[in-house]
Amino acid sequence: MILRRYMTRQVASTTALVLGFLVVMMLGGRLIRYFGIAAEGNLDIGLLFVIIGYNLPYFLELILPLAFFIALMLVFGRLYVDQEMAVINASGVSRGKLARLMTPLILALFVGEAALSIVGKPWGVRSSEAVWQQQALTSAFDLIRPNEFISSGNYHLYVGSLSDDKTQLQDVVLIQSEPSKKSADNTDHSINKDTITLAKRAEQVENAGSGVTQLDLFQGRRYEVGAGSLKYNQVGFDRYRITLTESSKEVVTENNIETQEIGPLWQAATGSAQVGSADALRAAQGELGYRFTLPWLMIIAPMLAVPLAQVRPRQGRWLRLFPSILLFVSCALGIISLKNAVGKGSVSVWAYAWLVLGFMALALYMNWGSRFQHRLRVRFEDKSLGSVDNSIKDSNGGQL
Repeated sequence: MILRRYMTRQVASTTALVLGFLVVMMLGGRLIRYFGIAAEGNLDIGLLFVIIGYNLPYFLELILPLAFFIALMLVFGRLYVDQEMAVINASGVSRGKLARLMTPLILALFVGEAALSIVGKPWGVRSSEAVWQQQALTSAFDLIRPNEFISSGNYHLYVGSLSDDKTQLQDVVLIQSEPSKKSADNTDHSINKDTITLAKRAEQVENAGSGVTQLDLFQGRRYEVGAGSLKYNQVGFDRYRITLTESSKEVVTENNIETQEIGPLWQAATGSAQVGSADALRAAQGELGYRFTLPWLMIIAPMLAVPLAQVRPRQGRWLRLFPSILLFVSCALGIISLKNAVGKGSVSVWAYAWLVLGFMALALYMNWGSRFQHRLRVRFEDKSLGSVDNSIKDSNGGQL
Protein backbone atom coordinates (compact mmCIF):
# COMPACT_ATOMS: atom_id res chain seq x y z
CA MET A 1 0.00 0.00 0.00
CA ILE A 2 2.86 2.39 0.76
CA LEU A 3 4.43 1.69 -2.63
CA ARG A 4 1.05 2.09 -4.38
CA ARG A 5 0.41 5.46 -2.74
CA TYR A 6 3.92 6.60 -3.55
CA MET A 7 3.70 5.68 -7.24
CA THR A 8 0.15 7.02 -7.63
CA ARG A 9 1.07 10.33 -6.02
CA GLN A 10 4.22 10.74 -8.10
CA VAL A 11 2.54 9.90 -11.42
CA ALA A 12 -0.61 11.94 -10.70
CA SER A 13 1.30 15.07 -9.65
CA THR A 14 3.68 14.83 -12.61
CA THR A 15 0.74 14.31 -14.98
CA ALA A 16 -0.95 17.43 -13.62
CA LEU A 17 2.21 19.51 -14.07
CA VAL A 18 2.84 18.29 -17.62
CA LEU A 19 -0.84 18.72 -18.49
CA GLY A 20 -0.86 22.32 -17.28
CA PHE A 21 2.28 23.09 -19.28
CA LEU A 22 0.89 21.54 -22.47
CA VAL A 23 -2.48 23.28 -22.07
CA VAL A 24 -0.79 26.68 -21.74
CA MET A 25 1.30 25.96 -24.83
CA MET A 26 -1.65 24.77 -26.92
CA LEU A 27 -4.05 27.52 -25.85
CA GLY A 28 -1.47 30.28 -26.15
CA GLY A 29 -1.77 30.63 -29.92
CA ARG A 30 -5.56 30.31 -29.84
CA LEU A 31 -5.80 32.94 -27.10
CA ILE A 32 -3.67 35.39 -29.09
CA ARG A 33 -5.91 34.92 -32.13
CA TYR A 34 -9.03 35.54 -30.05
CA PHE A 35 -7.48 38.70 -28.61
CA GLY A 36 -6.91 39.91 -32.17
CA ILE A 37 -10.55 39.23 -33.08
CA ALA A 38 -11.69 41.05 -29.94
CA ALA A 39 -9.42 44.00 -30.74
CA GLU A 40 -11.07 44.28 -34.17
CA GLY A 41 -14.47 44.51 -32.48
CA ASN A 42 -15.75 41.16 -33.82
CA LEU A 43 -15.80 39.44 -30.43
CA ASP A 44 -17.13 40.57 -27.08
CA ILE A 45 -14.25 40.57 -24.59
CA GLY A 46 -16.60 39.13 -21.98
CA LEU A 47 -17.06 35.99 -24.10
CA LEU A 48 -13.34 35.44 -24.65
CA PHE A 49 -12.71 33.11 -21.73
CA VAL A 50 -16.13 31.50 -22.17
CA ILE A 51 -15.07 30.34 -25.64
CA ILE A 52 -11.69 29.24 -24.28
CA GLY A 53 -13.49 27.16 -21.64
CA TYR A 54 -15.72 25.53 -24.24
CA ASN A 55 -12.67 24.67 -26.37
CA LEU A 56 -10.76 23.19 -23.42
CA PRO A 57 -12.23 19.63 -23.75
CA TYR A 58 -11.25 19.68 -27.44
CA PHE A 59 -7.58 20.07 -26.46
CA LEU A 60 -7.68 17.88 -23.36
CA GLU A 61 -8.80 14.76 -25.20
CA LEU A 62 -5.43 14.63 -27.01
CA ILE A 63 -3.22 16.34 -24.43
CA LEU A 64 -4.24 14.19 -21.44
CA PRO A 65 -2.92 10.85 -22.84
CA LEU A 66 0.33 12.51 -23.88
CA ALA A 67 0.75 14.15 -20.46
CA PHE A 68 0.13 10.79 -18.76
CA PHE A 69 2.69 9.05 -20.96
CA ILE A 70 5.34 11.73 -20.36
CA ALA A 71 4.69 11.56 -16.60
CA LEU A 72 5.17 7.78 -16.62
CA MET A 73 8.43 8.16 -18.54
CA LEU A 74 9.72 10.77 -16.10
CA VAL A 75 8.74 8.89 -12.95
CA PHE A 76 10.00 5.47 -14.05
CA GLY A 77 13.14 7.02 -15.54
CA ARG A 78 13.93 8.69 -12.24
CA LEU A 79 13.46 5.36 -10.44
CA TYR A 80 16.15 3.86 -12.64
CA VAL A 81 18.53 6.83 -12.42
CA ASP A 82 18.25 7.12 -8.62
CA GLN A 83 18.67 3.32 -8.23
CA GLU A 84 15.23 3.08 -6.61
CA MET A 85 14.16 0.48 -9.14
CA ALA A 86 17.06 -1.76 -8.11
CA VAL A 87 15.94 -1.61 -4.49
CA ILE A 88 12.31 -2.28 -5.46
CA ASN A 89 13.32 -5.25 -7.62
CA ALA A 90 15.49 -6.60 -4.79
CA SER A 91 12.41 -6.47 -2.57
CA GLY A 92 10.64 -8.85 -4.91
CA VAL A 93 8.57 -6.32 -6.89
CA SER A 94 9.11 -6.38 -10.65
CA ARG A 95 8.55 -3.41 -12.91
CA GLY A 96 5.39 -5.03 -14.28
CA LYS A 97 3.94 -5.45 -10.81
CA LEU A 98 4.94 -1.88 -10.01
CA ALA A 99 2.93 -0.69 -13.01
CA ARG A 100 -0.04 -2.85 -12.01
CA LEU A 101 -0.09 -1.12 -8.62
CA MET A 102 -1.30 2.01 -10.47
CA THR A 103 -4.37 0.25 -11.88
CA PRO A 104 -6.87 2.50 -10.00
CA LEU A 105 -5.19 5.62 -11.41
CA ILE A 106 -5.11 4.16 -14.92
CA LEU A 107 -8.79 3.21 -14.76
CA ALA A 108 -9.70 6.67 -13.45
CA LEU A 109 -7.83 8.33 -16.31
CA PHE A 110 -9.43 5.90 -18.77
CA VAL A 111 -12.91 6.91 -17.58
CA GLY A 112 -11.95 10.59 -17.64
CA GLU A 113 -10.63 10.33 -21.19
CA ALA A 114 -13.77 8.48 -22.27
CA ALA A 115 -15.92 11.22 -20.75
CA LEU A 116 -13.92 13.89 -22.55
CA SER A 117 -14.03 12.12 -25.90
CA ILE A 118 -17.65 10.93 -25.84
CA VAL A 119 -19.38 13.75 -23.95
CA GLY A 120 -17.05 16.66 -23.19
CA LYS A 121 -15.69 17.55 -26.62
CA PRO A 122 -19.04 17.40 -28.50
CA TRP A 123 -20.65 19.55 -25.83
CA GLY A 124 -17.79 22.06 -25.94
CA VAL A 125 -17.74 22.31 -29.73
CA ARG A 126 -21.53 22.64 -29.86
CA SER A 127 -21.58 25.35 -27.18
CA SER A 128 -18.69 27.21 -28.79
CA GLU A 129 -20.44 27.26 -32.16
CA ALA A 130 -23.60 28.60 -30.51
CA VAL A 131 -21.61 31.44 -28.95
CA TRP A 132 -20.00 32.25 -32.30
CA GLN A 133 -23.39 32.29 -34.03
CA GLN A 134 -24.79 34.61 -31.38
CA GLN A 135 -21.73 36.82 -31.68
CA ALA A 136 -22.05 36.85 -35.48
CA LEU A 137 -25.61 38.12 -35.21
CA THR A 138 -24.52 40.76 -32.69
CA SER A 139 -21.78 41.83 -35.08
CA ALA A 140 -24.32 42.00 -37.89
CA PHE A 141 -26.52 44.22 -35.71
CA ASP A 142 -23.51 46.48 -35.18
CA LEU A 143 -23.27 46.88 -38.96
CA ILE A 144 -26.87 48.03 -39.29
CA ARG A 145 -27.25 51.55 -40.60
CA PRO A 146 -30.64 53.27 -40.82
CA ASN A 147 -32.19 53.38 -44.29
CA GLU A 148 -29.65 50.90 -45.70
CA PHE A 149 -29.87 47.23 -46.73
CA ILE A 150 -27.47 44.66 -45.26
CA SER A 151 -27.19 41.03 -46.41
CA SER A 152 -26.41 37.88 -44.45
CA GLY A 153 -26.79 34.57 -46.27
CA ASN A 154 -30.28 34.34 -47.75
CA TYR A 155 -31.53 37.32 -45.74
CA HIS A 156 -31.60 41.01 -46.69
CA LEU A 157 -32.50 43.42 -43.89
CA TYR A 158 -33.60 47.04 -44.05
CA VAL A 159 -34.11 49.14 -40.92
CA GLY A 160 -35.62 52.61 -40.71
CA SER A 161 -34.18 53.36 -37.27
CA LEU A 162 -32.73 51.52 -34.28
CA SER A 163 -32.19 52.07 -30.58
CA ASP A 164 -28.92 53.18 -29.05
CA ASP A 165 -28.08 49.66 -27.81
CA LYS A 166 -28.98 48.24 -31.27
CA THR A 167 -31.37 45.67 -29.86
CA GLN A 168 -34.64 47.31 -30.93
CA LEU A 169 -35.24 47.81 -34.67
CA GLN A 170 -37.92 50.07 -36.12
CA ASP A 171 -39.61 49.95 -39.55
CA VAL A 172 -38.13 46.62 -40.54
CA VAL A 173 -38.13 45.07 -44.01
CA LEU A 174 -36.80 41.50 -44.15
CA ILE A 175 -36.42 39.69 -47.48
CA GLN A 176 -35.65 35.98 -47.57
CA SER A 177 -34.60 34.35 -50.85
CA GLU A 178 -35.22 30.60 -50.90
CA PRO A 179 -33.26 28.22 -53.19
CA SER A 180 -34.79 27.17 -56.49
CA LYS A 181 -37.14 24.17 -56.43
CA LYS A 182 -38.58 21.90 -59.09
CA SER A 183 -42.04 22.77 -60.29
CA ALA A 184 -45.05 20.58 -59.51
CA ASP A 185 -44.94 18.76 -62.87
CA ASN A 186 -41.26 17.90 -62.29
CA THR A 187 -40.09 19.77 -65.37
CA ASP A 188 -36.88 21.69 -65.78
CA HIS A 189 -38.58 24.97 -64.93
CA SER A 190 -37.50 26.14 -61.47
CA ILE A 191 -39.48 28.31 -59.10
CA ASN A 192 -37.82 31.03 -57.04
CA LYS A 193 -39.87 32.13 -54.06
CA ASP A 194 -39.10 35.22 -52.00
CA THR A 195 -40.59 36.01 -48.63
CA ILE A 196 -41.00 39.70 -47.79
CA THR A 197 -41.78 40.59 -44.19
CA LEU A 198 -42.71 44.11 -43.07
CA ALA A 199 -42.86 44.98 -39.37
CA LYS A 200 -43.03 48.14 -37.27
CA ARG A 201 -40.37 46.89 -34.88
CA ALA A 202 -38.22 43.85 -34.13
CA GLU A 203 -36.04 42.57 -31.33
CA GLN A 204 -33.63 39.70 -30.87
CA VAL A 205 -34.69 36.56 -28.97
CA GLU A 206 -32.37 35.32 -26.25
CA ASN A 207 -31.43 31.70 -27.02
CA ALA A 208 -28.12 31.32 -25.26
CA GLY A 209 -26.48 27.96 -25.93
CA SER A 210 -29.22 26.65 -28.22
CA GLY A 211 -27.42 27.35 -31.49
CA VAL A 212 -30.57 29.06 -32.91
CA THR A 213 -30.74 32.76 -33.82
CA GLN A 214 -34.23 34.25 -33.90
CA LEU A 215 -35.99 37.60 -34.23
CA ASP A 216 -39.40 38.64 -32.95
CA LEU A 217 -41.28 40.90 -35.40
CA PHE A 218 -44.27 42.96 -34.21
CA GLN A 219 -47.27 44.42 -36.05
CA GLY A 220 -46.56 43.62 -39.65
CA ARG A 221 -47.38 41.67 -42.78
CA ARG A 222 -45.74 38.77 -44.56
CA TYR A 223 -45.80 38.19 -48.33
CA GLU A 224 -44.76 35.08 -50.25
CA VAL A 225 -44.07 35.90 -53.89
CA GLY A 226 -43.06 33.43 -56.60
CA ALA A 227 -41.03 34.61 -59.56
CA GLY A 228 -42.96 34.39 -62.82
CA SER A 229 -46.28 34.04 -61.02
CA LEU A 230 -49.06 36.56 -60.50
CA LYS A 231 -50.19 34.90 -57.28
CA TYR A 232 -48.91 35.72 -53.83
CA ASN A 233 -49.79 34.95 -50.23
CA GLN A 234 -50.34 37.63 -47.62
CA VAL A 235 -50.50 37.14 -43.84
CA GLY A 236 -50.90 39.80 -41.16
CA PHE A 237 -49.55 39.32 -37.65
CA ASP A 238 -49.18 41.06 -34.31
CA ARG A 239 -46.13 39.05 -33.34
CA TYR A 240 -44.11 36.75 -35.58
CA ARG A 241 -40.91 34.87 -34.73
CA ILE A 242 -38.46 34.15 -37.53
CA THR A 243 -35.39 31.93 -37.38
CA LEU A 244 -32.29 33.36 -39.04
CA THR A 245 -29.85 30.53 -38.28
CA GLU A 246 -31.09 27.07 -37.36
CA SER A 247 -29.32 24.48 -35.29
CA SER A 248 -27.93 21.67 -37.44
CA LYS A 249 -28.47 18.84 -34.96
CA GLU A 250 -31.49 17.15 -36.48
CA VAL A 251 -29.83 15.60 -39.54
CA VAL A 252 -26.27 14.32 -39.27
CA THR A 253 -24.00 15.74 -41.98
CA GLU A 254 -20.25 15.93 -42.50
CA ASN A 255 -20.23 19.51 -41.20
CA ASN A 256 -21.90 18.89 -37.81
CA ILE A 257 -20.49 15.45 -37.07
CA GLU A 258 -18.26 16.64 -34.21
CA THR A 259 -21.15 18.34 -32.39
CA GLN A 260 -23.39 15.26 -32.29
CA GLU A 261 -24.16 13.51 -29.03
CA ILE A 262 -23.30 9.86 -28.72
CA GLY A 263 -26.91 8.67 -29.14
CA PRO A 264 -27.67 10.34 -32.51
CA LEU A 265 -24.12 9.58 -33.66
CA TRP A 266 -24.55 5.87 -32.92
CA GLN A 267 -27.86 5.78 -34.77
CA ALA A 268 -26.35 7.58 -37.74
CA ALA A 269 -23.30 5.29 -37.84
CA THR A 270 -25.41 2.13 -37.67
CA GLY A 271 -27.93 3.41 -40.23
CA SER A 272 -30.80 3.63 -37.72
CA ALA A 273 -31.26 7.38 -38.17
CA GLN A 274 -31.48 9.77 -41.08
CA VAL A 275 -28.20 11.10 -42.43
CA GLY A 276 -27.54 13.75 -45.03
CA SER A 277 -25.68 11.47 -47.46
CA ALA A 278 -23.52 8.37 -47.76
CA ASP A 279 -20.49 10.52 -46.94
CA ALA A 280 -22.21 11.53 -43.70
CA LEU A 281 -22.69 7.85 -42.84
CA ARG A 282 -19.00 7.13 -43.27
CA ALA A 283 -18.08 10.30 -41.38
CA ALA A 284 -20.33 9.19 -38.50
CA GLN A 285 -18.60 5.81 -38.40
CA GLY A 286 -15.19 7.48 -38.40
CA GLU A 287 -16.17 9.88 -35.60
CA LEU A 288 -17.72 7.07 -33.52
CA GLY A 289 -14.63 4.89 -33.84
CA TYR A 290 -12.43 7.88 -33.03
CA ARG A 291 -14.32 8.60 -29.79
CA PHE A 292 -14.24 4.97 -28.65
CA THR A 293 -10.57 4.46 -29.52
CA LEU A 294 -9.00 7.49 -27.83
CA PRO A 295 -9.52 6.21 -24.23
CA TRP A 296 -7.42 3.14 -25.05
CA LEU A 297 -4.40 5.42 -25.22
CA MET A 298 -4.54 5.41 -21.42
CA ILE A 299 -3.99 1.64 -21.47
CA ILE A 300 -1.30 1.74 -24.15
CA ALA A 301 0.62 4.49 -22.34
CA PRO A 302 1.78 2.42 -19.31
CA MET A 303 2.33 -0.65 -21.48
CA LEU A 304 4.81 1.32 -23.60
CA ALA A 305 6.28 3.56 -20.89
CA VAL A 306 7.39 0.75 -18.53
CA PRO A 307 9.90 -0.86 -20.93
CA LEU A 308 10.87 2.37 -22.69
CA ALA A 309 11.73 4.16 -19.43
CA GLN A 310 14.40 1.62 -18.50
CA VAL A 311 17.85 3.23 -18.62
CA ARG A 312 21.29 1.80 -18.00
CA PRO A 313 23.76 3.20 -15.46
CA ARG A 314 25.28 6.54 -16.50
CA GLN A 315 22.60 6.84 -19.21
CA GLY A 316 20.34 9.88 -18.88
CA ARG A 317 16.60 9.37 -18.89
CA TRP A 318 16.16 12.26 -21.34
CA LEU A 319 17.89 10.21 -24.04
CA ARG A 320 14.99 7.74 -24.06
CA LEU A 321 12.24 10.33 -23.58
CA PHE A 322 12.05 11.96 -27.01
CA PRO A 323 12.07 8.76 -29.15
CA SER A 324 9.46 7.30 -26.81
CA ILE A 325 7.25 10.38 -27.21
CA LEU A 326 7.52 10.05 -30.98
CA LEU A 327 6.42 6.40 -30.75
CA PHE A 328 3.41 7.26 -28.60
CA VAL A 329 2.48 10.27 -30.72
CA SER A 330 2.56 8.04 -33.80
CA CYS A 331 -0.22 5.98 -32.20
CA ALA A 332 -2.34 9.12 -31.61
CA LEU A 333 -1.65 10.35 -35.13
CA GLY A 334 -2.65 6.94 -36.48
CA ILE A 335 -6.04 7.26 -34.76
CA ILE A 336 -6.53 10.75 -36.20
CA SER A 337 -5.56 9.64 -39.70
CA LEU A 338 -7.95 6.68 -39.46
CA LYS A 339 -10.77 9.11 -38.70
CA ASN A 340 -10.21 10.81 -42.06
CA ALA A 341 -9.62 7.50 -43.87
CA VAL A 342 -12.82 5.93 -42.54
CA GLY A 343 -14.73 9.12 -43.37
CA LYS A 344 -13.54 8.87 -46.97
CA GLY A 345 -14.33 5.15 -47.20
CA SER A 346 -10.69 4.13 -47.73
CA VAL A 347 -10.60 1.67 -44.82
CA SER A 348 -13.11 -0.08 -42.62
CA VAL A 349 -14.05 1.19 -39.18
CA TRP A 350 -12.50 -1.99 -37.74
CA ALA A 351 -9.10 -0.53 -38.57
CA TYR A 352 -9.27 1.25 -35.20
CA ALA A 353 -9.29 -2.10 -33.40
CA TRP A 354 -6.39 -3.42 -35.47
CA LEU A 355 -4.36 -0.29 -34.70
CA VAL A 356 -4.93 -0.61 -30.96
CA LEU A 357 -4.18 -4.35 -31.00
CA GLY A 358 -1.03 -3.71 -33.03
CA PHE A 359 0.39 -1.25 -30.51
CA MET A 360 -0.61 -3.52 -27.62
CA ALA A 361 1.21 -6.40 -29.29
CA LEU A 362 4.27 -4.18 -29.73
CA ALA A 363 4.13 -3.19 -26.06
CA LEU A 364 3.81 -6.83 -24.97
CA TYR A 365 6.81 -7.75 -27.08
CA MET A 366 8.85 -4.93 -25.55
CA ASN A 367 7.89 -6.11 -22.06
CA TRP A 368 8.21 -9.86 -22.48
CA GLY A 369 10.24 -10.36 -25.66
CA SER A 370 13.63 -10.30 -23.96
CA ARG A 371 12.45 -12.80 -21.33
CA PHE A 372 11.16 -15.22 -23.93
CA GLN A 373 14.38 -14.89 -25.91
CA HIS A 374 16.42 -15.48 -22.76
CA ARG A 375 14.40 -18.58 -21.84
CA LEU A 376 14.72 -19.98 -25.34
CA ARG A 377 18.46 -19.31 -25.31
CA VAL A 378 18.90 -21.01 -21.94
CA ARG A 379 16.79 -23.97 -23.03
CA PHE A 380 18.78 -24.28 -26.27
CA GLU A 381 22.07 -24.12 -24.38
CA ASP A 382 20.86 -26.76 -21.91
CA LYS A 383 19.97 -29.06 -24.78
CA SER A 384 23.31 -28.48 -26.47
CA LEU A 385 25.17 -29.11 -23.22
CA GLY A 386 23.14 -32.27 -22.64
CA SER A 387 24.01 -33.58 -26.09
CA VAL A 388 27.69 -32.82 -25.48
CA ASP A 389 27.62 -34.68 -22.15
CA ASN A 390 25.97 -37.68 -23.78
CA SER A 391 28.58 -37.75 -26.53
CA ILE A 392 31.36 -37.56 -23.91
CA LYS A 393 29.83 -40.43 -21.97
CA ASP A 394 29.49 -42.50 -25.12
CA SER A 395 33.11 -41.86 -26.05
CA ASN A 396 34.30 -42.80 -22.55
CA GLY A 397 32.24 -45.95 -22.65
CA GLY A 398 33.74 -46.89 -26.00
CA GLN A 399 37.27 -46.45 -24.60
CA LEU A 400 36.57 -48.67 -21.63
